[in-house]
Amino acid sequence: MTEIAFHFNTPDKLVYACRFARKAQRSGVRLLITGPADILAELDGMLWNMMPQDFLAHCRSDAGDELLRFSPVVLALDARQAPHQEMLLNMGGEVPEGFGSFARLVEVVSATDEADRRGARTRWRHYASRGYSITRHDLVSKAD
Repeated sequence: MTEIAFHFNTPDKLVYACRFARKAQRSGVRLLITGPADILAELDGMLWNMMPQDFLAHCRSDAGDELLRFSPVVLALDARQAPHQEMLLNMGGEVPEGFGSFARLVEVVSATDEADRRGARTRWRHYASRGYSITRHDLVSKAD
């Protein structure tokens, strides 16, 4: 069964996604990031503009098969387009279709955006009602 974790109280979801992707790549985990097109486009730009020592090899899910095979981070509108099923990072407001095929799913939740927080509560209830065990990571308490 998919391991699900919610990372709550991030001040900037996109910055957090970049750090999360860097950490995943450094630990050898392949990551698929899903969300709306505008968020993925902004995240793509941020990943390309990281410091050289923090460069993250990544591509979009519509890249060629060879590039997808070797990219440790893939950005996709639809999680079902994944070239792997290791870890899924959801940047969207809905439960990603096909999440159950991944070993791990991470939901990122804003510290200040109430609509995002309400959506996260809805997704939490969705997963819990289907019997998934959920791990909660409060990023505010980690900063202390």
